[in-house]
Amino acid sequence: MAENKEPEQELSYEAAREELVETVRRLEAGGTTLEESLALWERGEQLATICQQWLDGVRQRLDETLEADADGEG
Repeated sequence: MAENKEPEQELSYEAAREELVETVRRLEAGGTTLEESLALWERGEQLATICQQWLDGVRQRLDETLEADADGEG
């Protein structure tokens, strides 16, 4: 079921990736409480999932286009 889930519409791939990069920077910098670190980690996991969903969607569209092109040539 989760495989067909659409990416969060309010975040583009680029926005999700940029936020993920910043989240990782904050985690690596340290200086946060355990609770803050946990919240950052959870948000990072969400953002990584959003990015992967975008990439999976693009891959699916590319595969469909390539299949359609191959069918048209035969």
